[in-house]
Amino acid sequence: MAEVRSVQTHPTAITPLPGGVTAPAGFAAGAVHCGIKASPTALDLAVLAADAPAAAAALFTTNLVQAAPVVVSRQHLERADGRARAVAVNSGCANACTGTQGLADAAQMAQETAAALGCPPDQVLVASTGVIGVALKMDRVVSGIRAAAGRLSRQGGGEAARAIMTTDPFPKEHAVAVETRRGRFIVGGMAKGSGMIEPNMATMLGFLTTDAEVPPALLRRALQLSARDTFNAITVDGECSTNDSLVALASGASGVVIDEETYPALVDGLLAVSRELAVGIVRGGEGATKLVAVTVTDARTVDEARQVARTIANSPLVKTAVHGADPNWGRIVAAAGRSGVAFEINRLTVHVGGTRLFERGLPHDESAPAAAEHLKGAQVQIDVNLGSGGGVSATIWTCDLSAEYVRINGEYRT
Repeated sequence: MAEVRSVQTHPTAITPLPGGVTAPAGFAAGAVHCGIKASPTALDLAVLAADAPAAAAALFTTNLVQAAPVVVSRQHLERADGRARAVAVNSGCANACTGTQGLADAAQMAQETAAALGCPPDQVLVASTGVIGVALKMDRVVSGIRAAAGRLSRQGGGEAARAIMTTDPFPKEHAVAVETRRGRFIVGGMAKGSGMIEPNMATMLGFLTTDAEVPPALLRRALQLSARDTFNAITVDGECSTNDSLVALASGASGVVIDEETYPALVDGLLAVSRELAVGIVRGGEGATKLVAVTVTDARTVDEARQVARTIANSPLVKTAVHGADPNWGRIVAAAGRSGVAFEINRLTVHVGGTRLFERGLPHDESAPAAAEHLKGAQVQIDVNLGSGGGVSATIWTCDLSAEYVRINGEYRT
């Protein structure tokens, strides 16, 4: 992946809007139940389409085992020079580890969508999510694509957000209006993810849209930067999926042109939508009862801050302590100590919910009851100050680890 350039964003007027991925002008979506999922009422296939070929950018899983839709979408994005007309998405089957037939099936999804929309197959991206190692039922998928394409509308974003769900307890969608001196543009999005979440690039499946006019290279740069502190800053279970895909499309329908001057406004809009979706993924993590923010401060570099925060957030012992409302600061300190980042224990400070539990090498167990009360809530804040003098901070969002997570994943294929 290319290096992500930093940007100093200026204050931007951002207003939340109703809707999600079809809130920006120039986009429509349709969703159907085509029989991939067993439940006859569960939507399981969606098509998201632009009115005309749009600028496109994507980030994909860093897992070496990559599903067929990831392979095909990479190829199409390159062949079409960063332009795309549509994305076809199915849930209930990941089309991963399915060999040459899986690649052919992913390509056929693009071909059928292209035929329905009247565009080249290379302008269609595909995504799948669900059980690994199971072949798609292509007769159902083909009929589903044709039906979903026939249902395309500006009001279809909500159904599309439900159609991409697997074990998600609720759909995730968000949209904002961004005001600039050149005019107003909209950013919208939808995402799915509940388990197998530590993407290292995006989330299991995420789709962002904007009606700003953005060159593909600039769109990719903004996508990478916004994902760094949102989709790349979440973890449910430390698992990186075979299918992770984050796609951004820019229709240009608003007439607002994004260049280097207005680039910060685009980043702000993408950040606003992506943060809402990413936190929603963690909030809806499999078996989750608490949203946990782990913030590491006074690190030497942002990478070191993230590394410590991610190690704490992924610790099963920390996550189970949070679930049980146990202010066990020792688990937090131990996780930080094995993160691979150097620090001095006599400079380390740990707060839970603003309550000091550990400072400069010594415990403050008299404060444990107050921290325990905080841990009983639905939102938990863990703060670790490394005392390294660098003044750099980072936050990783995670959730607690419950017996329900074990049940869901123990029965996933049964």
